[in-house]
This record gives sequence, structure tokens and C-alpha cells, in this order.
Amino acid sequence: MASQTETAVADGPGLTSRPLQCQVVTPEKTVFAKTVDFVALPLFDGELGVLPGRAPLLGRLGYGELRIKVGGASESYFVDGGFAQVRDNVVTVLTNRALPAAKIETNGTAERLDEILKRPAVTDAEIAEKAKAVAQLRAMLHISNKR
Repeated sequence: MASQTETAVADGPGLTSRPLQCQVVTPEKTVFAKTVDFVALPLFDGELGVLPGRAPLLGRLGYGELRIKVGGASESYFVDGGFAQVRDNVVTVLTNRALPAAKIETNGTAERLDEILKRPAVTDAEIAEKAKAVAQLRAMLHISNKR
């Protein structure tokens, strides 16, 4: 029987044959927990791809598209900020909201974006709130238009 060191060497440096687990959790529920081949995380400063054997990390999520690949199939979700942790081939995503791309209503989202863009913002708090809403809705539209 091969030791862990021999197995790691046989798989290549930094690679492992263990599957990658991904779980997405909101305050209300666990949206999904699946064994996946790949995860793309929308961090606040760019996208990060995760494969099995990834070094541990903790990252802050932005508003954007979380993609997972299982076999040849891809699934997309809109995530509304939060945090992601990668550790021991487990990707844990904690977010305020996670919507499957298929459930994003393009027309309703575009209308809400138009309304928010027309709404005046004067105080610093109003400007920040408007910028946040615009970023969220633009990310949702981007994901829904890719379908």
C-alpha cells in the first residue's frame, strides 16, 4: 500500500486524487453540497478557479457568477458577496444570497436596474447604497444573459 507521500508524488506536485467538495450556504439554507471537478469563485477583486489539491485560502466574495463543473456539465449561480474558504479539497461559500442562473428574471432585473439608475442619490449613504444595488443587478444581468 502506498503512503500519502508516494500517492502525492504519483499524482504530481500539489495534485491529489481526492474529489473536490463544494457547498454554498446562505443564512436561510444550504443551497447545495456537491462533489465537483472545478469551482470558479467571484472574489471582490477578480475570479479564482479552484481544482482539487488547491492550497488553503480564505477570500472575500464580490457580486458575481459562481460556476461549478461536474463531468462535462456546468452550473452557474449568482452570489451576493460573502466569503469563501478552500481547505482540504472542500470549498465552502458563505453568502447572503445564491440564485441559480436559470431563476434570474432578465426583464425584471433590467427594469429594477433602470429604476435605480434614475433614482437620485445625494448623501454618502445613498450613493453607497445605489452603487451596491447597481453592482448586484449588473452582475445578475451578466449571468442571465449568458444563458
